[in-house]
Amino acid sequence: MELKNCKKCGRAFAYKGIPVCGRCKSDDEDDFTKVKDYLYDYPGATIREVSDETGVNEKQILRYLKDSRIEIIEEGNFILDCERCEKSIRSGRFCDVCLSEMKKEFRSVIKPRTEQAKGKEKMYITDKLKRKEKR
Repeated sequence: MELKNCKKCGRAFAYKGIPVCGRCKSDDEDDFTKVKDYLYDYPGATIREVSDETGVNEKQILRYLKDSRIEIIEEGNFILDCERCEKSIRSGRFCDVCLSEMKKEFRSVIKPRTEQAKGKEKMYITDKLKRKEKR
C-alpha cells in the first residue's frame, strides 16, 4: 500500500489510483458531474470556459481528460498529446497506435514468463536433491 498526500486537502491516505483521499473523493465526483453536465449542454466549450462556469480547477479538468473520463471533440487539438509519440489525441494518455504497440510489447515480455510457469523451466525439490546426491 502506497501512502500519498491528498491533492486537495493535503492529508495522508492510502493511494488507490485516485489522487484524493476518501473525504475529498466525493467532492471530486461532484466536480466531475458539474464538468460532464456543462459539456453535455455546451459540447464545444474550452477548458477555461468550463472552469470559469463550473468553478472546477483546470488541472482537474485535464486529469479527467487524461483519465479518459471526458473527451475533446476536435481531432487536431493542442491540449492533449500522446505521451509516447506526441500525436494530438482526444482523451487518455496514449494514441491508439501507441496503445496497440505497447500491448504487443507487454504480451511479448509476459509470454515467456507464463511459459515458465507451465513447468518448462521449473526445477522441483526432488530434482535438486538428486543432483546433490550425485555429487
